Amino acid sequence: MTPEIAQPDALAAGTTATRAVKGRGRVPWRFLGSRALFYLFTLWAALTINFFLPRMMKGDAVDQYLARNRNVSPEAAEALRALLGLDTDKSLLQQYLDYWGLLLRGDLGISLLHGLRPVTEVIAQALPWTIGLVGFATVVSFAIGTIGGAVVGWRRGSRLDALVPITTFLGTIPYFWLGLLAIAVFSVNLGWFPIGKAYGVGVTPEWSLEFVGEVIVHGTLPALTIIIASLGGWMLGMRNMMLTVLDEDYITVAQAKGMPNRRVLWGYAARNAVLPQIQSFALSIGFIVGGTIVMEMVFSYPGVGKLLLDATNAKDYALMQGVFLILTISVLVANIIADIAYAFLDPRTRQTEA
Repeated sequence: MTPEIAQPDALAAGTTATRAVKGRGRVPWRFLGSRALFYLFTLWAALTINFFLPRMMKGDAVDQYLARNRNVSPEAAEALRALLGLDTDKSLLQQYLDYWGLLLRGDLGISLLHGLRPVTEVIAQALPWTIGLVGFATVVSFAIGTIGGAVVGWRRGSRLDALVPITTFLGTIPYFWLGLLAIAVFSVNLGWFPIGKAYGVGVTPEWSLEFVGEVIVHGTLPALTIIIASLGGWMLGMRNMMLTVLDEDYITVAQAKGMPNRRVLWGYAARNAVLPQIQSFALSIGFIVGGTIVMEMVFSYPGVGKLLLDATNAKDYALMQGVFLILTISVLVANIIADIAYAFLDPRTRQTEA
């Protein structure tokens, strides 16, 4: 008799999630090393562009300062340029080398727009507001949209499908109008939330329950508008991926074996469908540091986005470069974390790219 050849189990062999469990103990060093080199090159290129791009603009921060202060002497103006690294006696290459020397020492320069304060101090003051508000809203929106999209995709054809066009429609409304509409309805007419700012006028920031509560009240309305504006994209993307995954053979085999629907949904279908969402989420996490400029303008919120806008208008090179540096590093770190998570969840990624 010819011995029977054991056939592989489609459920065990066909899912990314199952293969990830088998290979979880192996660290993909080669894959991570190649990605690290790529990101180091990307960081160098971004910082080089960060140096040259502002200097291609007409005028500089000192010119803007002189336009507002007519009584500054030419000697004081030249001293300011030398202090800001804009000394015309130095070549552009020498300025570039000095820029890297200061950068490697952690010196981001001084901000003329903020009274010659160190750029690190100015950014450190605005960064927590942006991360606390936009970061929280982005994570909540991603979680609700991904979980909701998985459920809607699993129960396709039901009344839950109506959530997708509703949330997508809300996401197509310009955020400027959505924020103003929220202020008009919930702040002006109903009086449920403050109109703007991160805390009340005359309040001194301090670590107390009263101040934290006021910050939460002031941040609730802008956070809700961010969640509503971005929810549709997460839900639509996850729902479409679920529809693709549900047609795979291993899902059919799992259901044929009598597995509970909850296990099939979250253990196999959603776990594989969420992979493309991870990269998008990493990009969103990275751009949190940049803040939502429109949101910060509408709600007069003291975040990094408004700080970057003010620095651009004033041509404050040091502040622009400092904000761009933080933004670049945050995007790269978020993508590195996404690559690591992707490599462990989907072994095919590290096998292909290593």
